[in-house]
Amino acid sequence: MILVAGCGLGDLPTRSSGSSDGPPSAPSAGVGPGASPSGSPLPTTAPTASPQPTALVYVVKSNDSLINLGHRFKTTGRSIAYWNRAAYPSLDPDKPTYDPNHLEIGWRLTIYPGLIDNDGNGLPDASATPVPPIAPSIPPAARPPVDGSGLLVTRGASGGNDVALTFNLDTAGVASDVVSWLIQHQVHATVFVNGQLAGSDPATGQLLQALGMHPDLFTIGNESNDGAALGSMSAGQVMAEVTSAETAIQAASGLSSKPFFRPPFGTQNPAIRAAVASVGFGYTVLWDVDTNDAKPSAQGGPTAQDIISRVLSRSSGGSIVLLHLGGEHTLEALPGIVDGLNQAGLATVSLAEMFGR
Repeated sequence: MILVAGCGLGDLPTRSSGSSDGPPSAPSAGVGPGASPSGSPLPTTAPTASPQPTALVYVVKSNDSLINLGHRFKTTGRSIAYWNRAAYPSLDPDKPTYDPNHLEIGWRLTIYPGLIDNDGNGLPDASATPVPPIAPSIPPAARPPVDGSGLLVTRGASGGNDVALTFNLDTAGVASDVVSWLIQHQVHATVFVNGQLAGSDPATGQLLQALGMHPDLFTIGNESNDGAALGSMSAGQVMAEVTSAETAIQAASGLSSKPFFRPPFGTQNPAIRAAVASVGFGYTVLWDVDTNDAKPSAQGGPTAQDIISRVLSRSSGGSIVLLHLGGEHTLEALPGIVDGLNQAGLATVSLAEMFGR
């Protein structure tokens, strides 16, 4: 049986006997057209069907349990188990293998907030046809100027529900745990790559190969060749920096890093933007949400919860979030980031999706 959390009968509007909307209907003299056997008028329209309950997809993270998720979403752990038993058989309360204490980080649970279905007979098995993550509603995006000077962007257009998670890959030997998690959970993202690492660091090469196998999920961007600030370089030197990086990135991943460029340390000016635009990088991409996740804990860097809080408190439709593949707590924070954005009605996209490229 399903109990719907909502208003009770006492909350429904009533009409007083003294209403001036019109005289009360005279009692019917008998059964006939327009009358019921009890003498009350027959309804002239069919009753309105109750709306279907709305589900959300919750990504399980550390320390979650069916009990605390039930409290959080005003339902019960047993209801959540029934709704997800097709996807995760150990959550089927009707089977001897039922294990309500076993949840795994990354499981995607379909939940109907405010509903209770403790016997599994009320709602159809939602997990047989999983509810997809929230789809982005991306408004028209800005385009680079026609004069070839390059477009500086710190965020996408407002008005939609898309958020771009962007990761800098500028540290040698970075493990692929973050990328593996993004692939496993089908999270769209963008990775900005240092060209020298792409060409010389085996770990970076393997990671780029993985990115290249999932062009539907990832956009690859260019973070110049050696990671040096570009402010003191000539236009020719800037062009050489991004061109060398593009060659190395494409060789390692099979994908081009055009048209997205992120200047090291965020250093940019009109001359730099014009130089990179002249070789195919029309978008110079900064950010409007900085997680500071590259700073180690020993130096006062953020915890995983700090990172989550910064993203969720500062993001809105069109935001570009700065993260790092080598961040100490970045992987730990990702489930909370993605789940929190989803619950806020925001969808993760790549920069190619955000800017229609």
